[in-house]
Amino acid sequence: MKTFSAAAAVLALGMLFAACGPSLPRMETVRRVDIPRFMGNWYVIASIPTWVEEGAHNAVESYRLDADGTVGTTFTFRKGGFDGPVKTYRPRGFILDTDSNAVWGMQFLWPIKSEYRIIHLDDEYSRTVIGRSRRDYVWIMARTPDMEEAEYRRLADWLGTIGYDTRRLQRIPHRWPDPLIRPVPVPTK
Repeated sequence: MKTFSAAAAVLALGMLFAACGPSLPRMETVRRVDIPRFMGNWYVIASIPTWVEEGAHNAVESYRLDADGTVGTTFTFRKGGFDGPVKTYRPRGFILDTDSNAVWGMQFLWPIKSEYRIIHLDDEYSRTVIGRSRRDYVWIMARTPDMEEAEYRRLADWLGTIGYDTRRLQRIPHRWPDPLIRPVPVPTK
């Protein structure tokens, strides 16, 4: 398993430089995130992917709240197909807006923190959308590896209304169980 690579460094730098472009209207976040409830495993249903994620299958993002208040993150997927190599990245999340807990900096490479905004979260904490102000990347995620088509379409259409080019959205193929990808166990309190 790969835990860090030059690809992660290039991704972080690219996201930093992309933030220097023209400004777009403010991207609203959800009003409040209960961080302990948000922790755990989220299956990536669709995304406008970074180049590192192109061709991802069985993509899972797992969050763990650490004692120092940061979020230990594990992002795992298979590259190029269900039998492709397993890729694992472990960025660290820093909660930047502690009033809402909805704006984070995701650090793949010190000292750069890429923007991470929780822009949709259902009441059951079973569906979420993570966006960026530049509308360059987005992730639709769920607690299970599937989502009803009508719900997916509703979220995709909504993303279009807030400035995303939804033609760039890519569905992430999932087939479980996967013998080499096991979502990270999240301790319960």
